[in-house]
Amino acid sequence: MDLTGFTEREQGVWTDETGLVLSVHFFPLVPDLPAPLHEVDRLRHGLARSAARAGGGLIEAVPGAVDSVPAVRQLVKVPRPGTEHGLAFLASWTLPKAACSTVVKVQAAERGTSGMREALVGARVGHENYFRPHPYGPDVSGGLPYHVADLEEWDAQFPEHPLTLVRGALRRIAPTVVLEEGFKSLPPFGPPAAPRRPWFRRA
Repeated sequence: MDLTGFTEREQGVWTDETGLVLSVHFFPLVPDLPAPLHEVDRLRHGLARSAARAGGGLIEAVPGAVDSVPAVRQLVKVPRPGTEHGLAFLASWTLPKAACSTVVKVQAAERGTSGMREALVGARVGHENYFRPHPYGPDVSGGLPYHVADLEEWDAQFPEHPLTLVRGALRRIAPTVVLEEGFKSLPPFGPPAAPRRPWFRRA
């Protein structure tokens, strides 16, 4: 994958001068995704509830592919450890297989004064238009609230915000990822297909 601007800090972990941390992980376990990738609504709902239960918030989850392997892209915000109000943002592609998965992740945390993006967007749209029910399910509650300041339409106005940086970096890097053929050929993630009846059997 394209590592332009990144410096390797340890195996599988790179950083850049803006504070981004890029990492690649392999997990030799059955993926804990809440639904198959093609069941988009159930997948998104389950991921949103999981993020909320963990104290964070799912901003978006979008199925797609990385190097032709089906995957899901997630953008999550979490409280920054050791701070009262600061947030960290994680953008990732999860590439699930039947018995393992690979994750490409970019993360960054707020530095200095936090909450400026939220405050400025809130002032522009008004409090009544700022917070919204989670788009992946009205029963998603707890964790960090869903609001319009996290939408991509505001990224251009906050180019140095960590949310803008992780979203842009993952979008740039993902198309350059080349996977090992051994991983690509592994059985796909999801429940086994129902057995097909032989064509010659009568009802």
